[in-house]
Amino acid sequence: MRKRVVVTGIGTVNPVGLSVTETWNNLLAGKSGIARVQAFDPEEWGLESQIAGEVKNFDPGAFMDRKEARRLDRFSQLALAAALEARRDAGLTLDGELRYETGTIIASGVGGLSTLVEQVRNLRESGARRVSPFTVPMIMSNGAASLVSIQLGAWGPSFSTVSACASSADSIGVALDMIRNGRARVMFAGGSEAAILPICFAGFDQAHALCSTSNDHPERASRPFDRDRSGFVLAEGAAVLVLEEESFARERGARILAELAGYGSAADGYHVTAPEPDGRAAVKAIEVALTDAQASADEVSYINAHGTSTRLNDKVETLSIKKVFGDAAEGIPISSTKSMTGHLGGATGALEALVCVKAVETGWAPPTINYDNQDPECDLDYIPWQAREIASGVVLTNSFGFGGHSTCLAFRKYEAK
Repeated sequence: MRKRVVVTGIGTVNPVGLSVTETWNNLLAGKSGIARVQAFDPEEWGLESQIAGEVKNFDPGAFMDRKEARRLDRFSQLALAAALEARRDAGLTLDGELRYETGTIIASGVGGLSTLVEQVRNLRESGARRVSPFTVPMIMSNGAASLVSIQLGAWGPSFSTVSACASSADSIGVALDMIRNGRARVMFAGGSEAAILPICFAGFDQAHALCSTSNDHPERASRPFDRDRSGFVLAEGAAVLVLEEESFARERGARILAELAGYGSAADGYHVTAPEPDGRAAVKAIEVALTDAQASADEVSYINAHGTSTRLNDKVETLSIKKVFGDAAEGIPISSTKSMTGHLGGATGALEALVCVKAVETGWAPPTINYDNQDPECDLDYIPWQAREIASGVVLTNSFGFGGHSTCLAFRKYEAK
């Protein structure tokens, strides 16, 4: 029999909360974390979209030495905060041989982009001698995984996965496979992103991907599956899950939050930004995740959708769910928490996996806020506005990324066998 993998700890900092408890309470209450950009003045840069999901009141000094914090990009700071909460939640002490059996896979879509922008400016304005000697370790995408490994004393496999907005979902899936294959007993897996920068806004603005019609009422901007959706909201944050081999978790008396049962990944081979119209990769990823979980389609009790609030994504994701589940799709509760958090890029899959763990643990699913007007092509049950109690069963989360990446993770309530 293959090894089972369970979730024993979770941690996050994101636009709706600086902890799991705050995040979960605000998500269930339908509270938006989207507001006008504070990191810079968007009007000064001539940006069409002027809103974002920023992590508010984050103090890196609460998690690390302040001098050290100045040598870290924000995405690494956020990752460490989430990892420390996850370790505390898991009640895990790393010592002895366990250090070598504990790995860290912390994904990021773009890594330390804010550092790169700042240091290029230093180089141009003041010359090479004003460039920080810490520039390279601050910008490298594996910086967060390295930091978590160093700070937690986890000396097993350590690296970053990069697959755009599916990055951190893939980090969790790869961690699942590593534990199953005996390469680790414990894995810290998740993602972090901190790219609230003019260059990112400008790029997405020019691609007509961001919502720019709700600058005066930011909390209404992200409208997944709604007829009037007009683009996604850029956000930042981090989320980390502690995954353990089931026998080890039971041996140490860990509190098991959920079982990570399945992982599916596929590429649509179609276009660098647009999803393939028939949703073939999304369909395949969901089907593979269910097969990997040894679960049938009728066991699915909730889906946390990718649900970006863009015209194409929401339409294709809805079609994909219908193709997998047929007529039963109409009876599956689905929600997009991006309606409250915005889109965390490479960290979004991990945050939404965390949401699924809480859904399994509590039996409740957060709503999709701002869903007011039905789109004929998005006509499933998107849990509008009010959180809902869900049946016990398999819970899925979808993550899709530029480049045609599609990933699905499957969780279920843990039951000893």
